Amino acid sequence: MGRATETVRVGPAGWSYPDWKGVVYPAESRSGPQELEYISQYFDTIEINTSFYRPLRPEIVRVWLRKIAANQRFRFTAKLLRRFTHERDAGRAEEAEFKEGIAPLLEEGKLGALLLQFPWSFRNEKEERAYLAGLLARFAECPLVVEVRHATWNRTDALAFLRERGAGFCNIDQPVIGRSMPATAKVTAPVGYVRLHGRNYETWFAENPETGLRYNYLYTPDELREWKRRIEAVAKQSETTFVILNNHYQGKAPVNALQLVSMIRNQRVPAPVPLLERYPELEEYSSTPIPQARLFPVGRDENGA
Repeated sequence: MGRATETVRVGPAGWSYPDWKGVVYPAESRSGPQELEYISQYFDTIEINTSFYRPLRPEIVRVWLRKIAANQRFRFTAKLLRRFTHERDAGRAEEAEFKEGIAPLLEEGKLGALLLQFPWSFRNEKEERAYLAGLLARFAECPLVVEVRHATWNRTDALAFLRERGAGFCNIDQPVIGRSMPATAKVTAPVGYVRLHGRNYETWFAENPETGLRYNYLYTPDELREWKRRIEAVAKQSETTFVILNNHYQGKAPVNALQLVSMIRNQRVPAPVPLLERYPELEEYSSTPIPQARLFPVGRDENGA
């Protein structure tokens, strides 16, 4: 395994989904931080999604940090609150509250990137660039990555704009409809970033899709190999690269993430037993599972006591 691939961290977007019980996690498991402890044994990163909807509570973040402590390579990434990227009406109070929530991650050196995810409607135009420049300045103490979904950002001037401000570019896989951002392998900062959303064309722009169905997509090995090549290109240009799988419906993100890890490392990797039972196609990429006794230790409550 080359040096570049050693700097790649692969993992799912989020870890607490009701439809993961009995699929990713043992059926008898409790929801909560124990799920994070479990999954951090298989992956070196996870993207925190809840921070997109509400600021994190520092005391909960400290529990999470204890849960991933056994994996020294582990780094979180987190999404910026949507009030900053979608509504664009967040003031100083929201900024202070959000920064308080992620402070433990920064203090422990465990925040690999803060993702500023913008909607398709956010285009590479003068007003939007001015807003983005101000937002990048407000969160300059964090390693920043920008996800934009409109193809107008796939231009030299937009990449230079990010590079001048030390912000990373998020390479995405999504249904390419109209002026949607195509697949790329761009790097504009020391942090490289890749997000795979799936290719569910039928529900991607649906106004009220059934919960999670937008992300109901299992990548084929050939599709993952296409992204392996792009990921390796990104890794050669960056100091560290995060690869996040967002096709979380019924545990498909962990399946594809483990397949990618295996491809990148060119070796079999451990996989959760429930996931192997649900997705037998994962077997050719998996090695001996981590002993079940380590996964949900007896006698701990969900706050780690």
